Amino acid sequence: MTPRAYPGFRPGRPSGPHLDDQRRTFPALGPLAAEEAATTWWGNAWVEALEDTALDPARLARGRAYAAQGNVASITVTPGRVMAYVQGSRPRPYRTEIRLRTLSDDDWDDFLAAAAARPDHIAALLDKDVPQALADAAELLPTPGDLIPDCSCPDDGYPCKHAAALRYQTARLLDEDPFVLFLMRGRGEREILSALSRRNATRSAAEHTAAASAAPLATVSAIEAVATATPLPPLPPPFPAPQRPGRPPAYPHVPGAPDPLALDLLAGEAAARAHVLLSTGRDPVAALTRWQDAVRLAAAHPGSGLTASTRALYRDLAAGADRTPSDLARAVAAWRQGGPAALSVLEEPWDPPAGPFDRARPTLAAADFPGFRPWRNHLSTRSLQLRLGRDGLWYGYESDPDREDWWPRGTPDTDPVGALTALLGR
Repeated sequence: MTPRAYPGFRPGRPSGPHLDDQRRTFPALGPLAAEEAATTWWGNAWVEALEDTALDPARLARGRAYAAQGNVASITVTPGRVMAYVQGSRPRPYRTEIRLRTLSDDDWDDFLAAAAARPDHIAALLDKDVPQALADAAELLPTPGDLIPDCSCPDDGYPCKHAAALRYQTARLLDEDPFVLFLMRGRGEREILSALSRRNATRSAAEHTAAASAAPLATVSAIEAVATATPLPPLPPPFPAPQRPGRPPAYPHVPGAPDPLALDLLAGEAAARAHVLLSTGRDPVAALTRWQDAVRLAAAHPGSGLTASTRALYRDLAAGADRTPSDLARAVAAWRQGGPAALSVLEEPWDPPAGPFDRARPTLAAADFPGFRPWRNHLSTRSLQLRLGRDGLWYGYESDPDREDWWPRGTPDTDPVGALTALLGR
């Protein structure tokens, strides 16, 4: 989803080292056009919650007219509260608030677990989109009666026209940045992304902790080593190449120091290329296209896409290859599944010859996995898919039911049943 721009609207995101993650103030929005109210499904859910609880349609219409006239001043969002001064018929504006329930720690745990479990959910958040399943995981969206208005005006309507105007303008903020909704529910953008990054790091660490302990090396005391009369033992053999490149350290942001993201990329890039050169004697970058190299760089970056700086990395790498950040996130998932071969499987359907592909459906049916439909090198159900690569491996994909939004998942296998089992986590 590409963020929309409204006339007169400049996102009021504070910047600098003193950013308050629990308070955001947005400059006054431009007048609300007649057809604008909201354009995203979550922005419309906000408007519907307003209109479903309004007791007086006339006050609602007046509130929309106030929003259309630009009567709502700057909007401040804090956990559980949205506040602005709204100009009414009197010279002095009214202080208007909308209050809503913040989520519990358990609700946030459910949300973070749902977001971290699927790369497409993280990619959607980075692209300022909110998957329906992710919103449902923690009941993020307001329901009728969930939004409580309060205004310093003498009008006892529910809501008064000033609160209605504020709600209509708030829907535009939600359209532009769903993290505004998250802040209303209790947590700021940095806190959410940091929590997702920690979960991602914990999962990654668990995957890389099983390393066999090396046999102790023979040692020589310093005195013996410098004694010329003592014959020295032969040097030990070189260490074997590690199974995978190491992860670079985390570089702090210090005024005047190089950009931490640039340092991180340089260290990760050097480690990855050195590992391949050490293991194979060849440069892994030389034969890659610009797009493949962009995907490789994003995939090699630890925790890509979970902070503001790495969102910029996805944006810039995607733009350099004339793709979108969502395209890049999907390609990264494929690259991590199996490198260039898996990326080719993602992007290049082909017609396999008779043989393994034709035998796959009967094999799956015999293993109690019936109902796969063939198309070129794809076998699909409503939410699961297997793709046969030119390398003879089966690659697993997953989508929400009845949506053509396939994401690489699981481990490739020469056996379609094995690939499907890995996809399902059995």
